[in-house]
Amino acid sequence: MGFDIDPVAGEPPALAEINMVPLIDVMMVLLVIFLVTAPMLTQAVKVGLPQATSHSEVPTAHPINIAIDSAGALYWDARSIDRSTLQQRLKAAAQDRPRPSVRLQADRSTAYEKVAQVMADASHDGIDRITFISLPEQP
Repeated sequence: MGFDIDPVAGEPPALAEINMVPLIDVMMVLLVIFLVTAPMLTQAVKVGLPQATSHSEVPTAHPINIAIDSAGALYWDARSIDRSTLQQRLKAAAQDRPRPSVRLQADRSTAYEKVAQVMADASHDGIDRITFISLPEQP
């Protein structure tokens, strides 16, 4: 296909097509940026828990003391219980006014899944004040 020259202006007519090369260049640059930055967003960081320094809470009601040992066993006020019993007790405790807070004490080698399950059970029943018990930092 050749260009016809406009006899009046003496110039070739304007093309009605989009030049795709700059668009493809921009898309390739964006693709490279996303490929480089995506692995940085998903890296996990190893953390050693728990040791922290914080202020003490002001008790509003009788707190619920829940402990989780390194094997994942649950304890309610130092008495061993299973998860279904924990859920029942949390549901009953959520009916109290003011709502009690949960003091969660987990062994440092406890799987995070167990801690998350207890937190989810408490939150599901409407107990939204959860305090983590930790050892003071050593100087």
